[in-house]
Amino acid sequence: MSQKPDQSKPWYQDGLQFECTQCGGCCTGGPGYVWVNAAEIQAMADFAGMTVEQFESVYVREVGLRKSLKEYSTGDCVFLDTESKGCTVYSARPRQCRTWPFWDSNIKTPEDWQATCDFCPGSGKGRLYSLEEIQDRASEIRI
Repeated sequence: MSQKPDQSKPWYQDGLQFECTQCGGCCTGGPGYVWVNAAEIQAMADFAGMTVEQFESVYVREVGLRKSLKEYSTGDCVFLDTESKGCTVYSARPRQCRTWPFWDSNIKTPEDWQATCDFCPGSGKGRLYSLEEIQDRASEIRI
């Protein structure tokens, strides 16, 4: 008798692999949004040695009632170092960046995860994240 999969757990119940390759791909591309809240803006302003007001005037744009980091005309994040492909505010980066690639939209189905792996060379490779770790990250932000 074959056992049926546990329907109460998500398809990735055995975990998913991810190891950032520092390719910068998730920080580039077409126009988009890196949503930030007041606490994230404060942390990045502190990291940059700026007041919140200074930081927002240089690095943040309003989109309706929300705020997003600005980007260059190429779609690259304003904090992407184009030479090193690293984030210049990495230790203070917003949760949207910290939780990549474990966004609900990327892990909804195996096909969504495969599309993420096709885009991001670190997805599907490297460290195995447990179900709990993935769910914790996915619950931080809805994208």
